[in-house]
Amino acid sequence: MGKTKTKNQKAARVTSASVAEEEYGTVPHSFVFHRGLVGKNVDQLVTDMRRVMEPYTARALKVRKKNVLKDFVTAAGPLGVTHFLIFTKTETNVNLRLARLPKGPTLFFHVTKYSLIKDVVSSLKRHRMHEQQFSHHPLLVLNNFGLDGMHIKLMATMFQNMFPSINVHTVNLNNIKRCVLLTYDPESKEIDFRHYSLKVVPVGMSRGVKKLMQEKLPNMNKLEDISDLLLQGVNLSESEAEQDGDHNITELPQVYSGRGNMRSQQSAVRLTEIGPRMTLQLVKITEGMGDGNVLYHSIHTKTEEELMEILKRKEARLKEKAERKQKQEQNISLKKQKRDENKKKSLEGMKKKRQQEGAGSDDSEVEDPGMQEDQAAAEESEDEAEYYRQAVGQEPDEDMFPTAKRKHGPGKSPRPFKKRKTSSSKASDEKQSPRPAGKPAFGGKASAGKKFGGKKFGVGGKGFGARKTAGTGSKFGKSKWGKKFGENKRDGFGGNKNGPKKGPSSKLKGQRSKTGSGFKAGPRGGKAKKDFKQKKARS
Repeated sequence: MGKTKTKNQKAARVTSASVAEEEYGTVPHSFVFHRGLVGKNVDQLVTDMRRVMEPYTARALKVRKKNVLKDFVTAAGPLGVTHFLIFTKTETNVNLRLARLPKGPTLFFHVTKYSLIKDVVSSLKRHRMHEQQFSHHPLLVLNNFGLDGMHIKLMATMFQNMFPSINVHTVNLNNIKRCVLLTYDPESKEIDFRHYSLKVVPVGMSRGVKKLMQEKLPNMNKLEDISDLLLQGVNLSESEAEQDGDHNITELPQVYSGRGNMRSQQSAVRLTEIGPRMTLQLVKITEGMGDGNVLYHSIHTKTEEELMEILKRKEARLKEKAERKQKQEQNISLKKQKRDENKKKSLEGMKKKRQQEGAGSDDSEVEDPGMQEDQAAAEESEDEAEYYRQAVGQEPDEDMFPTAKRKHGPGKSPRPFKKRKTSSSKASDEKQSPRPAGKPAFGGKASAGKKFGGKKFGVGGKGFGARKTAGTGSKFGKSKWGKKFGENKRDGFGGNKNGPKKGPSSKLKGQRSKTGSGFKAGPRGGKAKKDFKQKKARS
């Protein structure tokens, strides 16, 4: 079993974690992404620039088509992101925007030339690039940025703030494995971006001794003595026998990783380019995040008068915006105050109405204004029901005048209406419409007990509802017209002496005509209703 951790070990781990978190939060972080359609090569350039900015960048940042710049700004706040590197592509140029969060400035560059990591590495005979180099941030070196000019100083400050600062007295040299070199050319006004891998080797010894100090020993099968390797350095390639000079030899203040790199000993610093490589040209500098006042423009220049006019217009817009905002706030407060007053008045009116209703509930002369329309409709329906009683001589149906009151005879108690059955029996038909003895009603049973409905319905055939019976004739009687429905001169349905008669005026003998439909739609019934109303109004 392993040893348990002591309290001191736990405390030391917690302390180191808190210190690392504080240091991680204080260093600058970046987002590298593209906007719009850029193509495969520019997309790979974005990936290579993320490798340069490691470890303080989002290596696996996902960008969707529907994302806008505001989405990245919103996500950058909680993550502590301080810089944006945005690549775009037009028909003629590849552009790079370098923005400082949250309020700018923003630098616009043209990427005139660029090479990817795979292109740079493929051109070298031997390259030095491994994952341990990307565990620490690179060392930034600015060359020829001390010239006069506001835009040059602003560029230098912008590049310096993209990478963590280094204290030369406390820095650990073993953490410096890479180098980013930016060189400004004042004649062409271009910036060369280079990315190198850094290596330190001891100097002051022969090439054979350097070879022996490496982890992999050289092949000495063709040598007779080891002195041949130490003194002459045979079988060594030109890349292994690289010449050092005053330009790259320095004295190490610390022990550096690698054999022979001792403190206070001279060592040579060698750089191997690992890419990507870019050539940038500054176009303009704006004050805000992508918009705002133009601080510098390489193509268009403005005089002092034009700049003052632009500032005046901007101040006027800001002042107008503040006035609109103040006016809107006043309108909102007035509307709120008016709404509160209306609400208060409404509550008072409702309270007063309830008091009046409570006080006037016993007064029979008080009219309810909400019932006037209903009362007028009930009076009109009552008039129509009264006219129907006088014209027809019987009570109207329940569904004919729903708002009218049903009259009851003297000495009769009020009873609820009963729904009239749709299919009446034989007894009800005989009571409602009495007919002469021996004459069947329409749809009723014949004296011979035959049912309603026969085999055929038509002229010259069987009677309506007739059947063949032995020794008998038609169900509705015989006539000279044959066995036809209602063709007897006594008891036919709409029949007469001369034969069958068709038309709307024919009706069954002893059957009462309907007056309801004529009363509703006929011109005579409508006039009678009007005369009845006028007579009632005069009385």
